[in-house]
Amino acid sequence: MNSFVLKNAQLSDGQIADIKISSGVIAEIGSNLSAETQIDCAGLIALPGFVDLHTHLREPGYEASETVLTGTQSAALGGFTAVHAMANTDPVADTAGVVEQIRSLGIEAGYVDVFPIGAVTVGLEGKQLAELGAMANSKAAVKVFSDDGKCVSDPLLMRRALEYVKAFGGVIAQHAQEPRLTVGAQMNAGVVSSELGLAGWPAVAEESIIARDVLLAEHVGSRIHICHLSTKGSVEIVRWAKSRGINVTAEVTPHHLLLTDELARTYDPIYKVNPPLRTEQDVLALREALVDGTIDIIATDHAPHPIEAKDCEWNAAAFGMVGLETAASVAQLVLIESGKSDWARLASVLSSKPAQIANDSEHGEIAVGRKANIAIIDPKVQRKIARATASKSLNNPYVDRELPGAVVHTIYNGRFTVKNGALQNKEEIA
Repeated sequence: MNSFVLKNAQLSDGQIADIKISSGVIAEIGSNLSAETQIDCAGLIALPGFVDLHTHLREPGYEASETVLTGTQSAALGGFTAVHAMANTDPVADTAGVVEQIRSLGIEAGYVDVFPIGAVTVGLEGKQLAELGAMANSKAAVKVFSDDGKCVSDPLLMRRALEYVKAFGGVIAQHAQEPRLTVGAQMNAGVVSSELGLAGWPAVAEESIIARDVLLAEHVGSRIHICHLSTKGSVEIVRWAKSRGINVTAEVTPHHLLLTDELARTYDPIYKVNPPLRTEQDVLALREALVDGTIDIIATDHAPHPIEAKDCEWNAAAFGMVGLETAASVAQLVLIESGKSDWARLASVLSSKPAQIANDSEHGEIAVGRKANIAIIDPKVQRKIARATASKSLNNPYVDRELPGAVVHTIYNGRFTVKNGALQNKEEIA
């Protein structure tokens, strides 16, 4: 399908338009456009393909949980056209060779752009800087670095990392968790943890690192990105830092926008996640911050695990949830169904802003001359989330919940990876 037209789609600004795609590029946007193939999009929303700044694809090393192929198929079903793969693989993505391998696996899979995130420290051990410059200059052209899963807790090492990435416009994405305050922690520290007898994870463990790191970023004049904000206090610190002119961006996960620590009362490890689910007060603060721009983006923190890592007692279970196929629905619930915001904001938090943070030049905008990376949403659908998924893992906290909206089509580089809600096979998108 070299040339086709998406007919009568609603753009994020509310305009109804035809979008003509030719040779993988958006050729025209207007009215009464024609091509041999026309796709009826009346009543559907056309958004720039989603960009996830925080995905765990697990390959190499943990293919029992996920592979680049299965993870990117799950991403395509969720409307994503680009994902950023975290570095906690085996071997760790801390060298040019490993990040180039991950980039190549994404190209071979062919469902979305896979941009590797490089480790900040060698082996994620927090002792010495990894080969940041070599990864930036590699074929993978890494711009985002993170030890996600672990905090860069040494302030001197963090300062050096922030200084280093300035030279090539990179950004450090910090997993804010003071390790000495979370030894053995199992869930949010509060009323519920006390009643259940589970070791608590205090909000200050997150907030103290964010406060330190925004000040370090200001000190060296560098960029800092905060992963998975989860507390009201964290929101207040980021809001203060932005008012001060510090170059900080922040993300929130879908699950921290919707789920609370009350779910731990089930003792179901599906709800065990890092950082932990917090209180209703925290959830409301995160939602408000997403609407007002204090929080810049939604990132999934898609964290697949094999069944045995979750089908066990809470204390022994792994931290993490999958989230690529439901992220847009949670965003629609929080931003659109609530009446608090609009489709332009949803497009910003799921696409244009994450693309901007990561310097993804081919994503984040529907415009003439740009590559056709587009997600088409049916906003009217109410769907019950099924356990079946393209991911290899089933640790989905939304199973049997009703969520709004569904991805009808995903177009990546001008080709359908998802059509009429169905994942396309390699031959169909080649």
